[in-house]
Amino acid sequence: MPDRVIVMPAPGEVTIREEESGPARPGTFRVRTLYTGVSAGTELSYLKGSNPYLGGSWNADLALFQPGEATTPYPVTRLGYMEVAQVTESRTPAVAEGTIGAMAYGHRTGYLADPLVDRFVPLPADLDPLLGVYVAHMGPICVNGLLHAAADLYGPDVRTLADGVRGRRVAVTGAGVVGVLTALLAHHHGAASVVVVDPTPQRRAVAAALGLETLDPDAEDPAVLLKTRWAHGPGDRGADVVFQCRGQGSALRLGLRLLRPQGTVVDLAFYQSGADEVRFGEEFHHNGLVLRCAQIGRVPRGLAPTWDRERLSGESMALLRAYGELVARHLVSAVVPFEEGPTLLTELATGRRQETQVVLAC
Repeated sequence: MPDRVIVMPAPGEVTIREEESGPARPGTFRVRTLYTGVSAGTELSYLKGSNPYLGGSWNADLALFQPGEATTPYPVTRLGYMEVAQVTESRTPAVAEGTIGAMAYGHRTGYLADPLVDRFVPLPADLDPLLGVYVAHMGPICVNGLLHAAADLYGPDVRTLADGVRGRRVAVTGAGVVGVLTALLAHHHGAASVVVVDPTPQRRAVAAALGLETLDPDAEDPAVLLKTRWAHGPGDRGADVVFQCRGQGSALRLGLRLLRPQGTVVDLAFYQSGADEVRFGEEFHHNGLVLRCAQIGRVPRGLAPTWDRERLSGESMALLRAYGELVARHLVSAVVPFEEGPTLLTELATGRRQETQVVLAC
């Protein structure tokens, strides 16, 4: 039976096509998808045509976008990175048939995998398989944010994920999936205070249901409120660290305003347009602030290979074990059939539907 795959033939177009992957070869294994999570920011950027890989050539050696042919042209055939699958056939001793694990191969009903190329993270029996959508990639994104906060303090001498937040005052801008999971990680690892700032009532409600304090930036100035509350000394007020998790320049500007002097914004956001709202001549300059990008492709310098992707996934599973029931109930806002994927993505892109986390069920 052919696999069904969600693809984007052109901007604004989403469809499902069938694809034959052939029989399992020696050294490979075949999986059947159980769940595949939607990453609205990344996937909708392809649907809207705003992803930078569509408009330029990524030179991996120079780490530069340059003029030239698109690195990822249309049709975009691999969307998503939050899959949970069961092994239906294995021709390798590395992966046992019947095992359920987390992977990142895009929205498709099945996949022929190579363990030398594709990560497969077995899920423990006590973890709801639905939560496995956060184990292979999305959870590690958030864990890597905390790792960057730790490296900001200790450089390569990081011992635990708590090193960057333990006993510290933490603000999180953005209450989407990345923001909520990052805030939960900070709370779980001993932050003295964690406050999530987001203008959307529905997102604040999700964060509050998970036990997190929230602020509405449109109701009052959160920088004034938190700097009044969080005093370290004369002329030294604000968050020790801010995790910026909303892909808008206004959110980055707010994150900088929340910081105490010489504090750090750890930026996990994906910006798809300009950032005119950011005023680097204001708090960033006058308070000597630090801006660190925590991109999942790179752990802080000096921490690899100790903090590899497997360890980041392990930390993700530890968080889900602690908060799994609440995450499944409140963060996952909809589970819909795989066949509805194209309609769902179109509705999300056009604003006709609002969701925190959608999971496609196969």
